Amino acid sequence: MKIAIPVKDESLTFFGNAGHTPEFAVYEMNGTGMFKSFKLNEIRKNPRTDLDHEHDDEEHQCGHDHDDAEHIAQHDKMGLVLEDCNYIVVSRACKNTVNTMKNYGVSVVKYSGDAQKSDAILRELSAKFA
Repeated sequence: MKIAIPVKDESLTFFGNAGHTPEFAVYEMNGTGMFKSFKLNEIRKNPRTDLDHEHDDEEHQCGHDHDDAEHIAQHDKMGLVLEDCNYIVVSRACKNTVNTMKNYGVSVVKYSGDAQKSDAILRELSAKFA
């Protein structure tokens, strides 16, 4: 089972706005129950090409119309790069991110805790991953 987490960079620091993250850390989950373990498989770049602002603004609000075909196509690029994942962990995600993940079979898991590192977040959320 694979789980994607939006991260700022190779430090694996969580980036709360999934649609605007610079990268995704992709983990493999093994085991069941309290014996789950998580191993980092790879870091994938966010393939969106419409991000014309700095990636450090996690609170960014899109000014696009959510029905804008170009904007949806950019989200579909994310779906393609994560389509082999079972889950994506987010703090924030716009309607288009959620719809795209659903279309690609990726379940969205909300994280609202205080941890900053992806491995700690995975441990906190482990019960949510079937």
